[in-house]
Amino acid sequence: MRPPEPISAESLALPRVRHAFFTREGGVSTGIYASLNTGTGSADDQVAVAENLNRVASHMGVARDHLVMLFQTHSAIAHTVAGPSLDRPEGDAMVTAVPGIALGIRTADCAPVLFADERNGVVGAAHAGWRGAVGGILEATLAAMLGAGAEADHIVVAIGPTIAQPSYEVGPELRDSLASDTPRGIDTAPFFVPSQTEGRLMFDLPAYVTARLRHAGVGAVENLACDTYTDETRFYSYRRRTHRKEAGQGSLLSAISLEA
Repeated sequence: MRPPEPISAESLALPRVRHAFFTREGGVSTGIYASLNTGTGSADDQVAVAENLNRVASHMGVARDHLVMLFQTHSAIAHTVAGPSLDRPEGDAMVTAVPGIALGIRTADCAPVLFADERNGVVGAAHAGWRGAVGGILEATLAAMLGAGAEADHIVVAIGPTIAQPSYEVGPELRDSLASDTPRGIDTAPFFVPSQTEGRLMFDLPAYVTARLRHAGVGAVENLACDTYTDETRFYSYRRRTHRKEAGQGSLLSAISLEA
């Protein structure tokens, strides 16, 4: 039986931290959901999804109820996790200073962002699409980490598989929204280049996420530069599915924990 095959970030290869950016490989789902679909809200067989989540938890070295997740809504809500739970509160980021708790974030083009301050024993995970990033989910995650005892200049961050600029065509309204709602000191113009389609633009979401993190004072940011749209073998993609008019959507999961 083939196990999950997650991707790792060099910046998070820390003695007290375990992390994984899971791909779609190593699960039991079939068809358009093949194979490690973690979408509990999808039309996939939920028995298969439950087994996939068990495999994720096992890889992270925790019991299933120690793999904590959210009902994600592109919000700026960050939760501090104090213990195991199978509940999924509304929000798009979590932090914890409790060893043995794995924080899991689902994505399918948006940026999965994992945070660690190993020195102070605090980790975090955020789901950052453009709405969440503009709305402040990254800053909310950092604020929650500081509240849990982290220090900004000791926090390292890795951005996992995300839709890349050559695959992400948007309208000028997104450029205008970023220009008006991004903190002063960040020039948003470089995140856009003209599309081959007249009047449209190509947006660099990972670069925008990186800029906001650095502006907030994070010590180091690593972008794994994996394009979810073009790499169908390893990644689910909401935009690819939409362009193909497919009926179902799988979800990737990224997770981080402090070693117990």
